[in-house]
Amino acid sequence: MEFVQQNIMWVLLAALSGGMLLFSFFQGGGAGISVAEATLLINREDALVLDVRETHEWSNGHIPNARHMALGHLGTHISEIEKFKERPVIVCCASGNRSSSACGTLRKAGFQRVFNLNGGIGAWTEAGLPVTTKH
Repeated sequence: MEFVQQNIMWVLLAALSGGMLLFSFFQGGGAGISVAEATLLINREDALVLDVRETHEWSNGHIPNARHMALGHLGTHISEIEKFKERPVIVCCASGNRSSSACGTLRKAGFQRVFNLNGGIGAWTEAGLPVTTKH
Protein backbone atom coordinates (compact mmCIF):
# COMPACT_ATOMS: atom_id res chain seq x y z
CA MET A 1 0.00 0.00 0.00
CA GLU A 2 2.88 2.32 0.72
CA PHE A 3 4.20 1.75 -2.81
CA VAL A 4 0.86 2.84 -4.30
CA GLN A 5 0.77 6.00 -2.18
CA GLN A 6 4.33 6.94 -3.12
CA ASN A 7 3.79 6.23 -6.81
CA ILE A 8 0.18 7.29 -7.27
CA MET A 9 0.83 9.03 -10.61
CA TRP A 10 2.44 5.91 -12.10
CA VAL A 11 -0.36 3.71 -10.80
CA LEU A 12 -3.01 6.02 -12.27
CA LEU A 13 -1.16 6.15 -15.58
CA ALA A 14 -0.97 2.35 -15.72
CA ALA A 15 -4.68 2.04 -14.88
CA LEU A 16 -5.62 4.60 -17.53
CA SER A 17 -3.48 2.89 -20.15
CA GLY A 18 -5.02 -0.48 -19.35
CA GLY A 19 -8.49 1.01 -19.50
CA MET A 20 -7.83 2.47 -22.94
CA LEU A 21 -6.63 -0.91 -24.20
CA LEU A 22 -9.74 -2.61 -22.87
CA PHE A 23 -11.98 0.07 -24.38
CA SER A 24 -10.34 -0.41 -27.77
CA PHE A 25 -10.75 -4.18 -27.49
CA PHE A 26 -14.43 -4.05 -26.55
CA GLN A 27 -15.18 -1.33 -29.07
CA GLY A 28 -14.83 -3.96 -31.79
CA GLY A 29 -12.02 -2.40 -33.76
CA GLY A 30 -10.25 -4.38 -36.43
CA ALA A 31 -7.28 -6.59 -35.88
CA GLY A 32 -4.05 -4.63 -35.95
CA ILE A 33 -1.69 -5.48 -38.78
CA SER A 34 1.82 -4.39 -39.59
CA VAL A 35 2.85 -2.48 -42.68
CA ALA A 36 4.36 -5.69 -44.11
CA GLU A 37 1.12 -7.61 -43.56
CA ALA A 38 -0.83 -4.75 -45.13
CA THR A 39 1.30 -4.77 -48.27
CA LEU A 40 0.76 -8.52 -48.60
CA LEU A 41 -3.02 -8.06 -48.37
CA ILE A 42 -2.90 -5.25 -50.92
CA ASN A 43 -0.76 -7.21 -53.37
CA ARG A 44 -2.23 -10.71 -52.93
CA GLU A 45 -5.89 -10.05 -52.14
CA ASP A 46 -6.52 -6.62 -53.66
CA ALA A 47 -7.36 -5.17 -50.24
CA LEU A 48 -9.13 -1.85 -50.05
CA VAL A 49 -7.15 0.80 -48.18
CA LEU A 50 -9.48 3.25 -46.46
CA ASP A 51 -7.91 6.43 -45.09
CA VAL A 52 -10.08 8.05 -42.41
CA ARG A 53 -7.96 11.15 -41.77
CA GLU A 54 -9.24 14.66 -42.35
CA THR A 55 -9.02 16.12 -45.86
CA HIS A 56 -6.02 18.36 -45.14
CA GLU A 57 -4.09 15.36 -43.77
CA TRP A 58 -5.05 13.23 -46.80
CA SER A 59 -3.93 15.99 -49.18
CA ASN A 60 -0.45 16.03 -47.61
CA GLY A 61 0.12 12.42 -48.70
CA HIS A 62 -1.62 9.06 -48.60
CA ILE A 63 -1.14 5.44 -49.61
CA PRO A 64 -1.47 5.07 -53.39
CA ASN A 65 -4.94 3.89 -54.51
CA ALA A 66 -6.38 4.44 -51.02
CA ARG A 67 -9.93 5.74 -50.72
CA HIS A 68 -10.53 8.75 -48.52
CA MET A 69 -13.45 8.95 -46.15
CA ALA A 70 -12.95 11.10 -43.06
CA LEU A 71 -14.00 9.34 -39.87
CA GLY A 72 -16.73 11.89 -39.21
CA HIS A 73 -18.37 11.04 -42.54
CA LEU A 74 -17.93 7.27 -42.46
CA GLY A 75 -21.33 6.47 -40.98
CA THR A 76 -23.23 8.46 -43.60
CA HIS A 77 -21.09 7.45 -46.60
CA ILE A 78 -20.50 3.78 -45.84
CA SER A 79 -22.78 2.80 -48.75
CA GLU A 80 -20.05 4.07 -51.12
CA ILE A 81 -17.84 1.13 -50.14
CA GLU A 82 -20.51 -1.57 -49.69
CA LYS A 83 -19.22 -3.38 -52.80
CA PHE A 84 -15.95 -4.08 -50.95
CA LYS A 85 -17.54 -6.10 -48.11
CA GLU A 86 -16.03 -9.37 -49.34
CA ARG A 87 -12.51 -7.97 -49.70
CA PRO A 88 -10.07 -7.23 -46.91
CA VAL A 89 -10.27 -3.60 -45.79
CA ILE A 90 -7.21 -1.92 -44.29
CA VAL A 91 -8.12 1.21 -42.38
CA CYS A 92 -5.48 3.85 -41.68
CA CYS A 93 -5.18 7.24 -40.06
CA ALA A 94 -2.23 9.20 -38.70
CA SER A 95 -1.37 6.86 -35.83
CA GLY A 96 -4.02 4.13 -35.53
CA ASN A 97 -6.51 5.65 -33.06
CA ARG A 98 -9.17 6.98 -35.44
CA SER A 99 -8.83 3.94 -37.66
CA SER A 100 -9.61 1.68 -34.71
CA SER A 101 -12.92 3.48 -34.28
CA ALA A 102 -13.59 3.23 -38.02
CA CYS A 103 -12.92 -0.52 -37.90
CA GLY A 104 -15.65 -0.89 -35.29
CA THR A 105 -18.09 1.04 -37.50
CA LEU A 106 -17.25 -1.14 -40.50
CA ARG A 107 -17.69 -4.36 -38.52
CA LYS A 108 -21.12 -3.20 -37.34
CA ALA A 109 -22.01 -2.53 -40.99
CA GLY A 110 -21.19 -6.13 -41.92
CA PHE A 111 -17.61 -5.90 -43.16
CA GLN A 112 -15.92 -9.15 -42.12
CA ARG A 113 -12.23 -8.68 -42.87
CA VAL A 114 -11.33 -5.33 -41.34
CA PHE A 115 -7.76 -4.50 -40.33
CA ASN A 116 -6.30 -1.51 -38.50
CA LEU A 117 -2.90 -0.42 -39.83
CA ASN A 118 -0.63 -0.36 -36.77
CA GLY A 119 1.10 3.00 -36.53
CA GLY A 120 -0.99 4.47 -39.34
CA ILE A 121 0.45 6.46 -42.22
CA GLY A 122 3.43 7.32 -40.02
CA ALA A 123 4.48 3.67 -39.90
CA TRP A 124 3.89 3.38 -43.65
CA THR A 125 6.21 6.28 -44.49
CA GLU A 126 8.73 5.19 -41.86
CA ALA A 127 8.97 1.85 -43.68
CA GLY A 128 9.95 3.74 -46.82
CA LEU A 129 6.76 2.85 -48.70
CA PRO A 130 5.33 5.24 -51.28
CA VAL A 131 2.80 7.96 -50.64
CA THR A 132 1.08 10.17 -53.18
CA THR A 133 -0.76 13.47 -53.21
CA LYS A 134 -2.81 12.57 -56.30
CA HIS A 135 -6.57 12.45 -55.73
